[in-house]
Amino acid sequence: MVSGAGPPSGPEPALVSAAAMVFVADPAAPVLTQGDAHHLFDVLRLRPGEVVIAGDGCGAWSPCRVVPALGARSGAQGWRHLDPASLLAPDGPVAHQRKAAPEITVAFAPTKGDRPEWVVQKLTELGVDRIVPIRTARSVVRWEQDDRGRRAVDKLTRVAQEAAAQCRRTWLPEVGPVATLAGLASVTGSAPRLACPGGAAPTLDHPVVAVGPEGGWDPDELALFGEGVGLGPTVLRAETAAVAVGNLLCALRGGVIAPLA
Repeated sequence: MVSGAGPPSGPEPALVSAAAMVFVADPAAPVLTQGDAHHLFDVLRLRPGEVVIAGDGCGAWSPCRVVPALGARSGAQGWRHLDPASLLAPDGPVAHQRKAAPEITVAFAPTKGDRPEWVVQKLTELGVDRIVPIRTARSVVRWEQDDRGRRAVDKLTRVAQEAAAQCRRTWLPEVGPVATLAGLASVTGSAPRLACPGGAAPTLDHPVVAVGPEGGWDPDELALFGEGVGLGPTVLRAETAAVAVGNLLCALRGGVIAPLA
């Protein structure tokens, strides 16, 4: 079965009605990690017969049910005594959801604290395809392409996977690695537009948009990448701007809002 041939009107009913979603290597033969099993059976306390969606993160997914054998084990952690490959049983054929086009990329300059994680969580929920942390001339938080930068991106990747499972997204977004604005163009295949006050309205003709740090863009960066993308009449916080542009581009792609005439 293939879904998503046209603009998506909403998630598949089977995805919405399931008790949870996990990502596995093969949705036809799901094998849970310890972390996923702990979340399903210790945190959510799912019971035999409940439906869990198993997806591969690349559009393939299948409905599964918690096996009856789990109920035969006493105690909250009875799943630990069972084979991880036997905890979920497929309960239908593997479905395939097409990836929406065009691919939408939102790049953002990380800010302090846990706000980068919040940005990635929300962009994942909205449907953004690629999320890239960037270094800019005025960045306060400067992630490099080193061990520290890779650890930060790994954490954001985990956040994206958790958010995708929560919102029943069958395609996992690509996260990172840390890039410069020039490097972003090589990753995406097209030059980014820069989010800035007074810019033109977002458009799917330019689905790669970068959001700068709290101090804004350096004049050289603005000069290099041309016309900016405007997000309304007010000056937004960096993390708000990243989510706003992701929301607008995904709404345009999904037909939720119409492009300007």
